[in-house]
Amino acid sequence: MTHIRAAALGGILVTLGAAGAAQAQATTDQCPVSKTDWTVCLTDSPKQCWAASAPKSVVNRRGGQVVDARRGDILMFVVYQPDAGVKGQVTFTGGYPFADGSTVELKIGGSSWTMATDDEYAWPAAEDDAEIVAAMKRGAQAVVTGRSGRGTVTTDTFSLIGFTAAVDETAKRCE
Repeated sequence: MTHIRAAALGGILVTLGAAGAAQAQATTDQCPVSKTDWTVCLTDSPKQCWAASAPKSVVNRRGGQVVDARRGDILMFVVYQPDAGVKGQVTFTGGYPFADGSTVELKIGGSSWTMATDDEYAWPAAEDDAEIVAAMKRGAQAVVTGRSGRGTVTTDTFSLIGFTAAVDETAKRCE
């Protein structure tokens, strides 16, 4: 499976706007459906659909202490782009450049996965996407932990309420 890289994801972030705006954008033409904590968005050229959510909880730590940190868009999404062979790609953007060579940890229930980073984005191994989507359908929350280039450790918690309906609708719209 092909992973969409940061350049292709820029359109997703522009459509969704600032972190937390996924719900506010749900009434636009590009994001016509909201499923509780998840929003379904799509574009026609290229045909691309995604289910996205902003975190319900954000904790930033430096040196073990909770700190304020300036971050851009923080989103988790599952992307479908039929022309590129992308079906159910799990992606996370942390709102900052990740530390060089670092990985991000994704936990859902008692399972965890390591995600590779590239600038502000993180992806699991392509062969893990389907397993993660299945875990997200069964789970209540997803917790993503990463480290910025400045050494801040971030923990973002995403609700999975509405995830199943949103990702199923997303897949259906991008068959």
